[in-house]
Amino acid sequence: MIEWRLIDSGKMDAFYNMAIDEAIALTVMNKESPPTLRFYGWKVSSVSLGYFQKISDIDIAFCLENNLPIVRRPTGGRAILHGDELTYSLSSTNSGSLSGDLRETYSIIGNAFFSAFRMLGLDVDMMQKRQKGNVLRRSPLCFNSTSLGEISIKGIKIIGSAQRRWRQGFLQQGTIPYSVDEQTVRKVFRIPPDHPLEMKGLRAFMELNSIELKEVITEAFERIFGIRLVPSDLSEKEAILAETLLREKYLGSEWNLLRTPLNDSMQGW
Repeated sequence: MIEWRLIDSGKMDAFYNMAIDEAIALTVMNKESPPTLRFYGWKVSSVSLGYFQKISDIDIAFCLENNLPIVRRPTGGRAILHGDELTYSLSSTNSGSLSGDLRETYSIIGNAFFSAFRMLGLDVDMMQKRQKGNVLRRSPLCFNSTSLGEISIKGIKIIGSAQRRWRQGFLQQGTIPYSVDEQTVRKVFRIPPDHPLEMKGLRAFMELNSIELKEVITEAFERIFGIRLVPSDLSEKEAILAETLLREKYLGSEWNLLRTPLNDSMQGW
């Protein structure tokens, strides 16, 4: 049976989380590591921006005054306030069941999470068409809209994901909130008190055991992709590369606060 890696990193800071994800993706695409599913969390509440997103979409002054780190993701999509959640990344080459284009891989990965939520007894739905136009433009906040392949309960989006593709493969990142800090979300995204905030964490729908959640996601991935996930750590090369990316890219204001267009395909959040 084909083996993939499963890395459970625990809680780390925003900048190191992004550096690790990119380091893993690069080594996987160079075929120096197998496809890798990573689980992680955040040491402190942090804001991540999509690659193409304007920094003006968030209240920078509020973030600075309240010690909320701001990091720009290597993937696209819109902003997230990370906190009480399970975050994941999947790095793979364009091969096997993940040899399709962006939409196809986004959909099959979504099927794995859909299956996991069903295993937990949640009555989830998956969006079967891509939203366009004003529906996507109206909010800089990821969880205020649902698009192709994304999963919801009674219209409430419960997982947000984003993907970036290179010629050799891709990186997909995503977040599953356990709970939502509505007050801070409104401040970060300048959402007035009278404006509806259609966000809920999984604890609004079930008694949540984070260990069980990771176990059912792992089981669903193994079944959907016909693989075995082997608990692993970063390779020595990945650890060194992550430190380099952290120092030279993710800790810098040039990366986090400025936008530079890319030609890579992206979707999500």
